[in-house]
Amino acid sequence: MESFPVIDLEKLNGEGRGTTMAKIKDACENWGFFELVNHGISHQLLDTVERLNKEHYKKRMEQKFKQMVASKGLEAAQSEIDDVDWESTFHLRHLPVSNISEVPDLEEDYRKAMKQFALELEKLAELLLDLLCENLGLEKGYLKRAFHGSKGPTFGTKVSNYPPCPKPDLIKGLRAHTDAGGVILLFQDDKVGGLQLLKDGQWVDVPPMHHSIVVNLGDQLEVITNGKYKSVEHRVIAQTDGNRMSIASFYNPGSDAVIYPATELLENEEKGRVYPKFVFEEYMKLYAGLKFQAKEPRFEAMKTIEPSINLGPITTM
Repeated sequence: MESFPVIDLEKLNGEGRGTTMAKIKDACENWGFFELVNHGISHQLLDTVERLNKEHYKKRMEQKFKQMVASKGLEAAQSEIDDVDWESTFHLRHLPVSNISEVPDLEEDYRKAMKQFALELEKLAELLLDLLCENLGLEKGYLKRAFHGSKGPTFGTKVSNYPPCPKPDLIKGLRAHTDAGGVILLFQDDKVGGLQLLKDGQWVDVPPMHHSIVVNLGDQLEVITNGKYKSVEHRVIAQTDGNRMSIASFYNPGSDAVIYPATELLENEEKGRVYPKFVFEEYMKLYAGLKFQAKEPRFEAMKTIEPSINLGPITTM
């Protein structure tokens, strides 16, 4: 099998641009995932975020996780568990309004580092959306405008830790799913692995790499590209050794953004429009109960509410 796509963003500046854009195009069409190096976020900031995250887990989250495991009797499981994940998580919201200052039990230096990290990730996400536009033949800024809605995009971070698991054959770190949103940027542990994606019917490891950012595409980009790019099923395998850090940031459409296949892409396709149009918030309500099920029935379900949506052009901002 081909090796997992690793893309050096520095090579966009110079003679390697064409080759780099081709690698991004191939990754979007055939993998739904790729890993970025030289992405512009300083190694010093990444190291700070990693250190503070691991300190926060030990100080504030580890005991809560152990209590959850005990209350559910997970360590005594004798058969496969399919309704809970072996993970410790909390969420931060950045856009349209940040809640970082309100989340309890965060040290001030952690809040400050995560605010700075979110700003850098926001810039990277918007750069990636424009690179995708270029590869798709869409006007620069199209995807950002498609995500905008009335209040701008929704952007948030899921901070996760996957502690050592005594029975990884019976419980997943995170059950298989596709991501509902737009573009996802993951800063993951560079020593403890476990993230896998489904490609051609086989589970493939996403390699841990120092100072890299893993990118994957969500359901909304599959819809907007009319299936040219696909969201891909992925999961986390729990490990018997090591605590895996995962900081996943989701650059998603605004809650009232209307999502539908880009007209410019349909003009060149004989198959016509395959995917529905819908309000992003309505999709998220459906996704909340069906996250760990196949995405295709979600798309079909959204077609039933299509007639109520007023579809206008993507306006220039």
